[in-house]
Amino acid sequence: MNKAKKASISYRKVIAISIIFIIILGISVIAGNVKLNNVKIKFSNNHEITVLTSKTKVSEILDENHIILSSDETVSPAADEYITETKSIIITKIGNEPTKIAEASEEELNNDIEEIAESYSNITEEIITVQEEIPFETITKDVSNGNNTTNRVIQAGKNGIKEVTYKVKYKDGIEIERIELSSKVIKEPVNKIVQIQTKITSRSGGRIASGSVSVYQQYAATACSSYGWTETDVECLISLWNKESGWNPYAYNSSSGAYGIPQALPGSKMASAGSDYKTNYQTQINWGLSYISSRYGSPQNAWSHWLSKGWY
Repeated sequence: MNKAKKASISYRKVIAISIIFIIILGISVIAGNVKLNNVKIKFSNNHEITVLTSKTKVSEILDENHIILSSDETVSPAADEYITETKSIIITKIGNEPTKIAEASEEELNNDIEEIAESYSNITEEIITVQEEIPFETITKDVSNGNNTTNRVIQAGKNGIKEVTYKVKYKDGIEIERIELSSKVIKEPVNKIVQIQTKITSRSGGRIASGSVSVYQQYAATACSSYGWTETDVECLISLWNKESGWNPYAYNSSSGAYGIPQALPGSKMASAGSDYKTNYQTQINWGLSYISSRYGSPQNAWSHWLSKGWY
């Protein structure tokens, strides 16, 4: 072999070795630029593994590690999403997916705190003491033994006075809450006492009707229960018709023409409940309760209207 041929072979070896060196160096550079992550994968049976990968897309990481989801499994983050800072992938059964909790930024938290603080900055409180009236009660008194007694007031009622201390809360100067702290009676109320005729015997159209207020009121209380009304409604009804007629089935207002226990105006309205409305307290009460139900909904509402207007 001559010297020229030997030199050619040596030259080719040098070139080959250089190319191999360049390839190895390039691979090293590429590998040095790829970021590897430790990713934790948690399976639906709670088994966990940690894999080293350069991939960030969930589906690619699963494929790389030969992990296939079954038809009843799901993954978080989703397969087409990328791993988060937690560097974890969670596989769960469908229906048991982990709840995602929104993370508020520090700026958002500060804004919320400022808004809350601002909403309270306009709220003020003060302790006040005021005097309030104590409404008097009306008491009926049975002092009659026959037909000659008429209903009349034998003692006028007077409201009492109490001193009440409240804690009052204001927002922008407008009261939004009032809580009673204490109460002290300064002047006791004086009850109104009304003398009523509790036994009535009267003739109307040749017929004799008799009964007592207690019987009328008991009948009315039973009838109220059929409307679903409460004991308070019954008490309000008694007070209402005490004011109107003293529970006298024959009570007649000569100026208006109102008649009977409920003081129907005119009295003939009660004929819708029965033709004996002039003498039968049950017919009058039935009509009166029907009227209250349709117009006010309950005796409590009717009594409130009477206290406000003086009629119902």
